[in-house]
Amino acid sequence: MKLSPKQQELIDQLVKEIETQFPDTKFVDVVPSPETESTLWLEFTRPKNEERILDIIEFAGQRTTDILLEHGYNMLVLPVVENGELVTESQ
Repeated sequence: MKLSPKQQELIDQLVKEIETQFPDTKFVDVVPSPETESTLWLEFTRPKNEERILDIIEFAGQRTTDILLEHGYNMLVLPVVENGELVTESQ
């Protein structure tokens, strides 16, 4: 997937903020949303603690909203990777 330099800069900054604030999660990959190519999904490792997952989603939601409003890029942070595999709610 080809990212613009500005997208890459914003992703790098957001990843650094999330990994600093939540050292128990790590960035895995950026993929286009299957629903719309204009939305990027930033996949992170999933913490074992459900409350921690909610904290990450809340923190990232505020930051991704800022990015959308200031730069026009829609991004979602998804703590969905565990042991190298995508985690679904049925697991």
